[in-house]
Amino acid sequence: MNAMAHRAVVALAGGVGGARLVDGLDRALPAGALQVIVNTGDDFQHWGLHISPDLDTIMYTLAGLSPEDRGWGIEGDSFQTLREAQRRGLDDWFQLGDRDLVTHLVRTSALARGESLTQVTRALCRGLKVERPILPMADAPRPTTMVTAEGEKLAFQEWLVRARSVPEVKAVRHGGDTKPSPQALAALRAADLVVICPSNPFVSIDPILTLDGVRDLLEETTVVAVSPILGGRAVKGPLGSMIPQLLGQPASAKAVANHYGDMLDAYAVHPGDGFDAPFPVLETNILIQAREDRVVFARKLLELAASLS
Repeated sequence: MNAMAHRAVVALAGGVGGARLVDGLDRALPAGALQVIVNTGDDFQHWGLHISPDLDTIMYTLAGLSPEDRGWGIEGDSFQTLREAQRRGLDDWFQLGDRDLVTHLVRTSALARGESLTQVTRALCRGLKVERPILPMADAPRPTTMVTAEGEKLAFQEWLVRARSVPEVKAVRHGGDTKPSPQALAALRAADLVVICPSNPFVSIDPILTLDGVRDLLEETTVVAVSPILGGRAVKGPLGSMIPQLLGQPASAKAVANHYGDMLDAYAVHPGDGFDAPFPVLETNILIQAREDRVVFARKLLELAASLS
């Protein structure tokens, strides 16, 4: 496929799976073709710092800093600050590495000076030589809350990390401001292809889709999604248990596609996960932990998208 078949590609992403596909797209597309809109629903405050887990995971991945196996944080980071926090009795449930801590200090300071999250993210990326635009979905807070079967309401990171995603989930709520960032809206308006990465649909993609005007813009362009479920299991994270809890059906690639509904123009799944659908379903290896596999898959995905026109 001619890489220029799509001149303006937007990836909707969050989490490690999303970051890995973004990395593949980044290397498969020509300069200037890719922009990434990233979930900020799991942003939160910790030790008085503004933490943006998904933005940082994607930024570190594109900078070549993320551990290939774990997928988050910085390879070889030390944790002396965390150990000192533990010694002093501070909350230690969220692991912040020493080098990673610099990102949060810079972000928090810049936000306090009145800079937008988009501006701060651009500066952080520039400092790590990341050239592809990484766009927060919104500049204002849009927190994701997990409502448990017991009626408890937990911020997403509290549920995922502190509670180890053990409490059964009855509902996922997206609060705060529903206005997307101007830069995210502009990227979607210019896009001729939107890729929904293999991220958790409930907590990484839905926060983006529920922003004002986003779904309407997706109806005007080509949308290709990648399943985050392989053989009935999530590669990483709690999605495998969330689908039965929230949708009342077994975890499957088809369940995720049904959740997205009629916005999809094509869908990529792992071999054996195919199903009848009103759009093309590509069965191919979507397990892209290794860097060399990411660009191979990204090219296949772009070929699939090009075949739709």
